[in-house]
This record gives sequence, C-alpha cells and structure tokens, in this order.
Amino acid sequence: MAYDVIVLGSGPGGYPAAIRASQLGKKVAIIEKESLGGICLNWGCIPTKALLKSAQVFEYAKHAETYGISLSNPSANFENVIKRSRGVADKMSKGVQFLMKKNKVDVIMGFGKLISPTRIEVTGADNSKQVVEAKNIVIATGGRARQLPTMPIDGKKIIGYREAMSLPKQPKSMIICGSGAIGSEFAYFYHSLGTEVTMVEYMPRLVPVEDEDISKELEKQFKKQGMNILTSSEVTKVDTSGLGVKATIKTADGEKTLEADILLSAVGVVANIENIGLEQLGIKTEKGKIIVDPFQQTNVPGVYAIGDCTPGQALAHVASKEGINAAEHLSGHKPDVIDYNNVPGCTYCTPEVASVGYTEKAAKDAGYEVKVGKFPFMASGKASAAGATEGFVKVIFDAKYGEFLGCHMIGMNVTEMIAEVVVARKLETTSHEILNAIHPHPTMSEAVKEATAVAYGEAIDI
Repeated sequence: MAYDVIVLGSGPGGYPAAIRASQLGKKVAIIEKESLGGICLNWGCIPTKALLKSAQVFEYAKHAETYGISLSNPSANFENVIKRSRGVADKMSKGVQFLMKKNKVDVIMGFGKLISPTRIEVTGADNSKQVVEAKNIVIATGGRARQLPTMPIDGKKIIGYREAMSLPKQPKSMIICGSGAIGSEFAYFYHSLGTEVTMVEYMPRLVPVEDEDISKELEKQFKKQGMNILTSSEVTKVDTSGLGVKATIKTADGEKTLEADILLSAVGVVANIENIGLEQLGIKTEKGKIIVDPFQQTNVPGVYAIGDCTPGQALAHVASKEGINAAEHLSGHKPDVIDYNNVPGCTYCTPEVASVGYTEKAAKDAGYEVKVGKFPFMASGKASAAGATEGFVKVIFDAKYGEFLGCHMIGMNVTEMIAEVVVARKLETTSHEILNAIHPHPTMSEAVKEATAVAYGEAIDI
C-alpha cells in the first residue's frame, strides 16, 4: 500500500509525528514492533512516574505524624505497586491506539527495515513479510539500555530499567550503577520501599549533567535518607555465581567488594539503529546516531530521523518536538528550529530536580559575566506548610543585559515549575521582567522571582 508518510516507531517522537502529518492532510502509517507508545509510555517515563508516586505516598504515610495524622504501621505491597504501574502504562497505550484511529493513522505491527528511500519491508510476529511505500519516511526507532562489558544484563541478577519496573519480588539490597535520571529515580523508589541501595557513579558527583550545586544537594538529601553513595567509582567486575551479585568497585580510596541481591545498570541509552537498512541506503551515522540537519532530514532525500536515534538529548519531549517538526517540514512548512539549550531536563526522585539552560560553570566558560541568585525553600512559606523545605532555586543571568541564562531547581514539584523559565527564555525575558512579574503567594513557584531578587540584591524574604 502507498502512503504519503510512514513513521518507523511509535514512541513519544513517532506517534506525534504521525498525528501531525495526518493533521496536515497526509496519508500516514506507523510501524511498531512491540507496543504503541514505545519504551517511554510502556517501560519508561509513564510507568516509572506511577512507581515514584506510590513511593511518595508511602513516605507520606510513614511520616503522617508530622502532619498531625495517626496511621499505624503502614506497609507497602511491592507486587501491588508494580501492578498499579503496569495498569497505568496499559491505559496510556490504549490511549495511543485511540489517537491513531481518531487521526486515521494506519498501524502496522512488525519489525520495519528500509529497503529504499521510499519502501519499508515489515516482518510480522509470524515471520510474514509485506512491503509498504511512502513519499517520506520518518525513522523514530528510539533507544535501549546501554550495556557495559563489565556488567552484561542477564535480566535476573544484572538488570536494566525494564526489568527494574517489573521484578516479581522486592530485593532486600540493590547496587545501582549510574546516577542520571534513571539511576536516581530507581534509587529513590527502591530505597523508599525498604531496599538497601548503594549508588555507584563514575563521575565525581551525582546527576553529573546538572549544575554542581544541584549535585551536592541531591547527594546530601540521598545520604540523609539513608542511601550509600560512591562517586568517582567504577564497577570493574560482577560475580553472579552465588545467590546474588558480588561487585568489585574501583574507588578513589582503593578497591571495594559489594554484595547485593541485584545490580541495576543505569549507564545511559544506546540508539536502536541496527538492522533497519541504514547501511544499504547510505544513511550517515556518527557515534551510533543518525546524523540529521536542523529540520531532522538525513542525508538521503525524503528520509527523516527523530528522537533517541539522533544526536539530540535523549528525552521524550525532545523527540515529540522533533517529530512534529519533521512532519511539518515534509509537509512544506518551515517550523522553528529547536534551541537545544532551552530544553528542560527533569528527574522525578524526591527531592525532584529540574533545569534548563546554562549551568553556572557553562555560562562562565562561554564568556558571560554572571549574576547568580539562590533562594532556599527553607525560606518559603508554601514549602514550610507542605513539610518540604529541602532544596532551592538557582538562577543565572547575564550581568550585562539581564539575559536569563539558566535555572536549576531541586525540591518538591520543581518539575512543574521549570516550564515558567522555559517560556521566559523562549520569549527572551530578562531579569527585569521576572522581578516585576507578580508571582502568587504562597507558592513554590515564587521562588523563581525570589532567587532573581537575590541575584540583584533586592531580596525581601531572606
């Protein structure tokens, strides 16, 4: 069958690309080898947030006395927590099915391989084959957990994020390698439910892509919660011959041996670009990613690529915007080129982490003279009322023109708050506008204005 557009992959980049192309009058099909919604919806973003919410509710229950409420011996049912998470994911996947029907997008289940710039061969679960054609193809094959030779994932004792979301029983102890968003979120989840957690991070600090002040605060809070943290450390060997795992860790203080029930490898993602026909078509790749121009076009005319299989940030919201941009461009429009320095990053552990733009160090390295302000939630009335005074908001402005260079937050609900800064930076808002925009009180979000006031010596509340 012939289409205007075929999208290969139905994750958070693929299905918005398909819908947007259909909205623009194109005849569209989407090819998916497993479940509509891809990893994000089925095994990533959405179900992990369900797990984290259960952990947060359990934490509230355990500390209910703090709020003047008596609860006797609350306990977490691990199997039911996992079951709820899977139910949330299944519901969302059915929602994508509905969206495909609503937008008249044909769904073709199977593994797709490009055999020309306009044709894809699809192999079904029963090994049946069919060829579909389109004027344009959008590759949205996503990524998977990166595996290191020192800790190959076996799905039982050495696991990836997917297995971490569906373990049959709660481990008593766990080693987590990697402290990015995936590692930090699972560390909080399992620790909150009672698993003894040790985090091992190769870099000198946790969440190493974040501002240094954020890393320090998160490590402080995780240690306060009772987690074991090893930074500047590396797993060099894992022995799985016993009941659990025995990991050899190279640290700054020498070699250590740690034992645990399970080791979770959370050391990043790798693109799914194998066996999809890239080599045969001469589609350029570099460092395991498909090279694209600012409008997501590959070097082969008519073929686009988006999301985790391309060099941009491996984030669901980035993939969605790239997918929409690709659909608009192939339809003859000229969408706004993505500013990758204005993409927010969020980590949903407790306390949450959210950031956008330059870190303080990156701003200085780029040659800016900066004004920096920090407002601690300890000074926030709303945070005090909520019993969540951990963390702060840090803002960075260009001293010369007041340009909003970056913002870094750690605390309750900051993943919701960061959008204000993203919009402000998109609108080229300066410190002057932030200072003079009246923020509601009492809220967590007024901390953005308060931090700006600190940067300019105008603080009222600290």
